[in-house]
Amino acid sequence: MSKFREIVQSETPTLVDFYATWCGPCQQMHPILDKLKEKMGTSIRIVKIDVDKNQEVATKFKVRSVPTLVLFQKGEILWRQAGGMDPKSLEQKIKSSIG
Repeated sequence: MSKFREIVQSETPTLVDFYATWCGPCQQMHPILDKLKEKMGTSIRIVKIDVDKNQEVATKFKVRSVPTLVLFQKGEILWRQAGGMDPKSLEQKIKSSIG
């Protein structure tokens, strides 16, 4: 939990993908997130959290369904959404959230 807290306290916007290995829509998000990372480079950090292995973190952030995407910067939640997203919408949402 302390390492997670350290990561989301970063100046760099951090998109956390709360997922589960058994979740089909979660698996569909992985290549979308990989492409997003390629496109946005160092302007964003993407972290994947397996809710089954990290129940404490998932509970703290009230993750009730997967996938859930949460965008953090300096420890603050800028945006969150449960469910998958298409690449273009996700990129636009992140860019509008971080200014």
